[in-house]
Amino acid sequence: MELTLEVAQKLLAAQPFSVLVGARVTAFGDGGATLEVDIREDLQQQNGFLHGGVLAYAADNAITFAGGTTLGADVLTGGFTISYLRPARGATLRAEAKVAHSGKRQATCTCELTTTDEAGTTTLCAIAQGTVIALTR
Repeated sequence: MELTLEVAQKLLAAQPFSVLVGARVTAFGDGGATLEVDIREDLQQQNGFLHGGVLAYAADNAITFAGGTTLGADVLTGGFTISYLRPARGATLRAEAKVAHSGKRQATCTCELTTTDEAGTTTLCAIAQGTVIALTR
């Protein structure tokens, strides 16, 4: 199966939690993937910022989709770390992941998480790095 943006979108739509969060794949291919989530009140924590778990979810999935561009569709997250730089607020969260290195069964990826407000101002709010592993069958 050739991995395209449309296939990536179908794979994401098959994940019930991704549907619950309202995530969408907006870019896929050439060693990268981008996920976006609209920032809604029900995804915020008590201070009105986007919950850190939503940022971690977006980083995890973006990293895994990016790794899939080099390893194929049957991949899982091997692990990741995230550093929160500032509170996430605005209209849209964007997780943009890129493959830094890929071997036969593992890829290492980086991810920048930014928010965009209603005026179009973009703010970097977190960075992540992770590994993606190819499943063997």
